[in-house]
Amino acid sequence: MNITRTAIVRSLLVAALVGAVPATTATTSAQAAPYCGITWGSLAKTKALAPTGSVTGVRSGRHACFDRLVIDLKGKSPGYTVRYVKTFTGQASGLPISLRGAGKLQVTVNSPAYNPATGAPTYTPRNPNEMVNVTGYTTFRQVKWDSSFEGYTSLGLGVRARLPFRVFTIQDATTSRLVIDVAHHW
Repeated sequence: MNITRTAIVRSLLVAALVGAVPATTATTSAQAAPYCGITWGSLAKTKALAPTGSVTGVRSGRHACFDRLVIDLKGKSPGYTVRYVKTFTGQASGLPISLRGAGKLQVTVNSPAYNPATGAPTYTPRNPNEMVNVTGYTTFRQVKWDSSFEGYTSLGLGVRARLPFRVFTIQDATTSRLVIDVAHHW
């Protein structure tokens, strides 16, 4: 009987001690992983370089997590400014230019679409209102030509919404490419 009483007292003491020590809980906040690992953001992207080379083409592509716009150039990698705007405006006129999509990216390439020495065009879009066919794209709604003026080329990229994007350049011996990727989601 004495052994049983000792066992009960011991059990009660252990239970009291366990109950007296607060249980620790994990306090980590659950954060969703970024969509496709994309951490780009939607603020303006700029690379300040003087006008160089010349625009020779514009094309686009669809990828699993983003839509891509590529501006082909002859010569060195250009400077650029790519930013969301409320209204896409002409660089020479300052007048508003209609553009499909809830998000509007104004793309300025520090390269002309003409030969600076001769003035001969190096790129003329077949259809300035639909520079590339983006039908069926997840994010892109329209790629629209503005102008090439005083060494700078401007175009508008209409997208589904204000979404994250990145801009980078690729260069080889004689050509370069300005690449703009816009994510499908945040």
